[in-house]
Amino acid sequence: MPTTKCKDIIDYWVRREDECGLSVDWAEAHERCWRCGYKSVLHRCHIIPDSMGGPDEPSNLVLLCNRCHREAPNVNDPRFMWIWIRAYGTSFYDTFWWIRGYEEFEKMFKRKPFANVDTQSISQEDIKAAMQIAIQSATIHFGEGRMNPATIACVLYQVEEAFLNKGT
Repeated sequence: MPTTKCKDIIDYWVRREDECGLSVDWAEAHERCWRCGYKSVLHRCHIIPDSMGGPDEPSNLVLLCNRCHREAPNVNDPRFMWIWIRAYGTSFYDTFWWIRGYEEFEKMFKRKPFANVDTQSISQEDIKAAMQIAIQSATIHFGEGRMNPATIACVLYQVEEAFLNKGT
């Protein structure tokens, strides 16, 4: 049974880790995932996994959303958790999974999103409208709470297509 409280975990790391380069500001560390920065129900994630003898104490715990918790490293070396968390630091809240979607787009389509579109001639209103239409053609996997990177990549492709087809 977990005994370490989220407040204790935050209080411990606030004194030991600089928030620069993280996806979360320490003031919101109780409600935002430390890796992706999204507001979410947070899980107490062991740095050294419980199955490998990692203790239930603040020095061995971080707070992650369900998705990030599933992706966290499961190794018996505490250095890697903070390397991994900082490797994904974003400057703006709620952008992490969209950035991953852009990366997924590049993997899927072998180019950057909107490389074939003259974005200078498109208004922000037109982009928003095209995004809303494309998002309506997508869904969220049960239990996820937001679109996964592959879905975001496909939505971006559909938005591109809308503008390319407008020009023809």
